[in-house]
Amino acid sequence: MKFEPGIGKRLAIGLPIAALTIFLDQLSKWLVLHHLPEARDGRVSVMPFIDFVVTWNHGVSFSMGTGTQYDRLIFAVLAVAVSAALVLWMAKGAKLLILISLGMVAGGAVGNCFDRVRFGAVEDFIYAHAGTLAFPAVFNVADSAICVGAALMVFDSLFDRPLSHKNTP
Repeated sequence: MKFEPGIGKRLAIGLPIAALTIFLDQLSKWLVLHHLPEARDGRVSVMPFIDFVVTWNHGVSFSMGTGTQYDRLIFAVLAVAVSAALVLWMAKGAKLLILISLGMVAGGAVGNCFDRVRFGAVEDFIYAHAGTLAFPAVFNVADSAICVGAALMVFDSLFDRPLSHKNTP
């Protein structure tokens, strides 16, 4: 599905998605941190396959990085630069799915950046598992938005392509 809105309309689609992602991320982190003290000290079972447990990620994905002041600054600047590049891409994009995806990824990056600037680390709290099989990291709403947005972009690049004119008689 391709449509050709102007820059203002493209940003009017992508930026509210980013803002909603930031809002939901920060709200969920605040609620878990301030209204679920059990998650700070242990695990709170939410569903048979989801627990809330507060952890602080001082690095980047899967806790890579050492969490020094330099890491904090580098990761914050990198998140802002990536988000700015995504907004520029958003202004040039024409497909609805891509605009939504870019908004999710940009919002997730900014949501985690807010934590890094405020706390020096990113609050993660969602622990996914199925019996003894567990996801290898605790994550948050921003991380989820980044992954879903990236997956939607991959889906779009793989499956939403017009047929090549070379294949038609």
